[in-house]
Amino acid sequence: MFKNYNTNQVVLPLDFTLVIPENDIARLIDSFIESIPALERESDGELSKEEIHALATRLTETVEQYDEAIEQEPIGSVRKSLRSKRKLPKAQLKHFRSHQERVQKYEHQYRILGDRKSYSKTDTAATFMRMKEDHMRNGQLKAGYNLQIATNNQYVLGYDLFANPTDTRTLQPFLETLQVQFLPLPPYIVADEGYGSESNYRFFEDELPQQTPLIPYSTMIKEQSKKWRTDEKKVMNWDYFETDDYYIDPKGVRFNFNTYRTETDDYGFERDFKEYVAETKDANQKKLPEAFTSGGYRRKIKVNPSLEYFKAQQRDLLSAPETSAIYAQRKIDVESTFGHLKACLNWTRFSVRGKDKVKNEVGIALMAVNMKKLMLNRQQESNTGKSSHKKQGSKSKKRF
Repeated sequence: MFKNYNTNQVVLPLDFTLVIPENDIARLIDSFIESIPALERESDGELSKEEIHALATRLTETVEQYDEAIEQEPIGSVRKSLRSKRKLPKAQLKHFRSHQERVQKYEHQYRILGDRKSYSKTDTAATFMRMKEDHMRNGQLKAGYNLQIATNNQYVLGYDLFANPTDTRTLQPFLETLQVQFLPLPPYIVADEGYGSESNYRFFEDELPQQTPLIPYSTMIKEQSKKWRTDEKKVMNWDYFETDDYYIDPKGVRFNFNTYRTETDDYGFERDFKEYVAETKDANQKKLPEAFTSGGYRRKIKVNPSLEYFKAQQRDLLSAPETSAIYAQRKIDVESTFGHLKACLNWTRFSVRGKDKVKNEVGIALMAVNMKKLMLNRQQESNTGKSSHKKQGSKSKKRF
């Protein structure tokens, strides 16, 4: 009922060859691109600024040649054909010029930005920071400056403005500014935990050996709590055996020294770490589940010996009676000055723009604080007949 059919495959050759005329714009663009030595590139990555400039120059010349030819051509149909051929290089030229303008704009913005994360368009020297005054209670950012002051007996001895919002990176340049513009540094440099970092501790040890920093590190107060001391994840709560250089965690897993690691932060500061890895088998050569993470990887820890040394140094200094009394004076000395500036003078924001103008305004405000403080002390002396200034005796120490 059904018949068998034989099917033969027929192949028909199709000519897809595209012949581009000699006077076509595609040949023109291809010729001038190949004629630019800068485009003989080793990779297919993005064009460099020089290559884009060379392309824009050649496209400009090509468009100008077409413009001249169109202007001199008397026949309308030929002029129309020339205008049609001019469309592609003209569009490409517009694209490259727009790209050049954007590149110049971005380079200008990056020069303003520097090593910051943001800047204000209305005051390019200001940086967006989280302020203590947050009326919306949503952590909104506002353009501002980081004001640093040095005080003694609630008198401002020096100040400076910084664009970075964190205090950690302001300590070193501020101390250098004090030495150059204001006064010699005292024996003790007192600051809060916001300034405690390995880079700052190393700066004192290498550059300022005559000065003693009284600067707690960020977790110093937390380490004294019961929650911290009983946390099994904290390496400081593990048993360390210095002779063989290994740790044992509360689960009984031994971590042996593996290698040295070096990490560099965004600002070029290098930190040296010692890496320890967990032993995966016990004495009976049985696999220890506690030696692996939840993902099945071997547990590792990193310890910074240099930072641990500086942390131990600060714990000893701030637990000694003499130096702890000096540090306790900090909150009375510095915080009262800021409180007087904000609450008594009602000065909570700048009224000018530009770092130089803002710095002058801050200087006037701080000078007013010092003058008012001096006037109040003089009035108190006249009323009581005693000086309100502390006498610099053998037990007193200069610090700020």
